[in-house]
Parts: sequence; C-alpha cells; structure tokens
Amino acid sequence: MAQDFLNTVGIGDYGPDLLGEGRLARAWATDAARTWLTERGIDVTPPELSDADVARLRGLRDTITRLVIGESATADIGSVSARFALTDRGDVRLEPVGSGWRWYASALWTEILHSQHDNTWRRIKQCRNPRCASTFYDRSKNNSGVWHDVKTCGNAANLRASRARRHQPGVER
Repeated sequence: MAQDFLNTVGIGDYGPDLLGEGRLARAWATDAARTWLTERGIDVTPPELSDADVARLRGLRDTITRLVIGESATADIGSVSARFALTDRGDVRLEPVGSGWRWYASALWTEILHSQHDNTWRRIKQCRNPRCASTFYDRSKNNSGVWHDVKTCGNAANLRASRARRHQPGVER
C-alpha cells in the first residue's frame, strides 16, 4: 500500500497526480483501501475523504517520500491511531482507526511498521531518474537497485552519462 500511495504522484506524461484533486483522490483511495482491506481480511468500509483530507494526504505522501529517499522527516503521527485486533486464527494485528485522512494514515503507518519489522522497508526506493522518481521495491539480491526499470530509466541515464564522458576534453574516443 505504501508503494502504491507514493506512486500517486504525477510523473511526466505517465499520468496525473492522483491526489491532485478531490475526485481522483477519492477514487484512488477507495480502490486502494478496498484492496488492502480484502488482502487482510478486514471487513470495514473505507472512510470518505473531504478536500481537506486530500490535502493532508498529499502532505503525508511528501513525508513518507522523504523517509524513502533517506531525508529526515517529521510527522505528527500522534494524531493518528491504530487498534489491536485478534483474527479468527488468533493472530494479533493492527487495524486502522479514525476517519478521513487519519484512517488512511493509520493504514499506511501500520504497513510501514510491519515492513520495517520484516526488514523490507529498506527495499522501498525512489527511481534515481529525476524525470521519473517512481517508487519501487528493489528485488536485487544485494539491494543495490537504483532504477524502477533498468530498460527505460537505467538505459537512458547510462546513455546520457556515456555521452557526457565522450564529450569531455582529454577523454579518448
């Protein structure tokens, strides 16, 4: 969910910012929440989002993006809560609570907490192509991936770097 949330940002010609306006944001959030709830076996209706909620989600997206790229980020997560719940199998889990943006923030912070606990959060990265900046899950063996797609962003960046090296004075051709 966190990766999908970060990828709501508008990227070049790929598509609009899905949190840029209320209608798109509400459609994305409802769909994402339903998928997330189904995957976890939680039977609740996702909360509605107001335009103010959408603005708060954009701020949350910026905060989480800063975390992914390794910048220091502060967030008031004290105003966001989650509750412990017991599944039919006896497993304890955290479930989001609240309304509007707080519910979505609760779900996202819960996912990030689980990802950090599972040591997979370090694999969530942002593509180093500044024209792209997609968030991706690094599946490389040694966690060294820097491009969301090597064929598109990686090749383009490597080609630009190669051309720049060839045009430097004193570089053999």
